Amino acid sequence: MAFVYKDGVKIGATGRPLRDFPVPPALSSHGPARVIALCNQKGGVGKTTTTISLAASLADYGRKVLAVDFDPQGALSVGLGVQAHDVPTIYDLLKGTEKDAYKVIQHTSVEGLDVIPANQYLANSELELINEVAREQILASVLRQVRNDYDVIFIDCQPSLGLLTVNALTAAHGVLIPLECEFFALRGVALIIETIDKVRDRLNPAIELDGILATMYDPRTLHSREVLERVVEIFDDKVFDTAISRTVKFPDASIAGQPITQFAPEHAAAEAYRQLARELIERGAVA
Repeated sequence: MAFVYKDGVKIGATGRPLRDFPVPPALSSHGPARVIALCNQKGGVGKTTTTISLAASLADYGRKVLAVDFDPQGALSVGLGVQAHDVPTIYDLLKGTEKDAYKVIQHTSVEGLDVIPANQYLANSELELINEVAREQILASVLRQVRNDYDVIFIDCQPSLGLLTVNALTAAHGVLIPLECEFFALRGVALIIETIDKVRDRLNPAIELDGILATMYDPRTLHSREVLERVVEIFDDKVFDTAISRTVKFPDASIAGQPITQFAPEHAAAEAYRQLARELIERGAVA
């Protein structure tokens, strides 16, 4: 992660003094989980990478984490080396062909990190659920089965603001928005915020914006710096101090089916996600 020193003070990519987020103490017990949706209708902003790496980092700090793959592309499942074909998936739970969420959960190579996988069949659910009663609340009812066993549940949303994403927002306590440091990505944030506001008004009064995470940050380019500066100007302390820089290690880790913290634990990108995990805990978004 990029930073400079000014008058002896470490300055982060956001232009603010970089706070020291201490290693969190161990938990004496687990649950009930806080549900966090990672949402952005623009694809390719690092949403799945963030879900994987942040979930793994929190698990490394002793938190019990469940990651829900809620994207028909199934990238989260692949990125964690989890089988998503010829097994029950989140689609079966939404449809009701499988009623027990515990039968769908799979363990990963990271201790303390579990996954509810997805595959291409999830794409059918947008049409199939449209006539269901309380269709926006189906995911919430699924997650209620397992909430007490985890400290945090992450939902990796698909890049759209359709019924699946509304389900995720209805089930969530908080929203984390990964934002690529690029001008056109910035333009879409207002639409996400508007959707969150509508869900808060009509379906889930408790939902809140946990924060905006700058991803694919390149301190060498003026454009990247200016976009992040503008985001901080608009959203102030809702922007995380932690910023995630570009690196080829992320696709390499995805191919290996491992989080960056496991694939290249000494790399700066792995440390950035560990810092983000500590920052989430420090902000109170995660226990």
